[in-house]
Amino acid sequence: MASTNVVGILGGMGPAAGADFVRLFVQACAQQMRSRGEPVRDQAFPEHWLAQVPVPDRTDALASAEQGAHQPLEPMLQALGRLAALGSRAVAIACNTAHAWHANLQERFPQVELLHMARETARHVAEQGAAGVALMATEGTYRVRLYEQALADAGLGCHVPLPEERRTIMRGIFDGVKAGNMPLAEQCFSEVALKLAERHGPVTIIMGCTEVPLGLQGSAAVAGLDLVDPAQVLAAALARRAYASHQPH
Repeated sequence: MASTNVVGILGGMGPAAGADFVRLFVQACAQQMRSRGEPVRDQAFPEHWLAQVPVPDRTDALASAEQGAHQPLEPMLQALGRLAALGSRAVAIACNTAHAWHANLQERFPQVELLHMARETARHVAEQGAAGVALMATEGTYRVRLYEQALADAGLGCHVPLPEERRTIMRGIFDGVKAGNMPLAEQCFSEVALKLAERHGPVTIIMGCTEVPLGLQGSAAVAGLDLVDPAQVLAAALARRAYASHQPH
């Protein structure tokens, strides 16, 4: 087994999503070993650090142009600095909406490759040959057109939910997953996913908020729908960086 690169995960947005991202990353690392024909063993997993830090709500911050403690950039910069100091060569942000500050974060820490969840996902969906794409996300992610731009760059269009459906998604995120009410989360998310499929046909649905897969996992209501988890795509991308040769990015 060749030496691996140290990588980092910027989490805490929310903590359940950050913890789940570690699970996805460990699974992706095991897959990397298997794809290389190497045994999966404890000592072959890369050094990886998780920064679970309290970060102000990203959607609320994007709705306000005022500076202040409600803005998430400063705590994210501090956490990224800690991950960089620990030797992380690549870092994944376990929050879709937080990528609105990706450019600012990357500019401040050019020595770290800060992966971009939407771009990695758009590339993955394009490679899978998706005929159409729909997006379930936070209001903040829609506001900055995070996925719409990334998908357009990959040659794909993007269907978005109606305003009332967006409110249902936000209810599933905040009153559901973040409040620990998983049945409510499943109800809200499956309702919107089914409406998107009914309206747009056999589309690939991007679960563009890390809370959405947590609420839809194992839901019989959406069985048969083509669901893509950007966190899983990002975890696989981070695992590839961890096992890549020691070359500058």
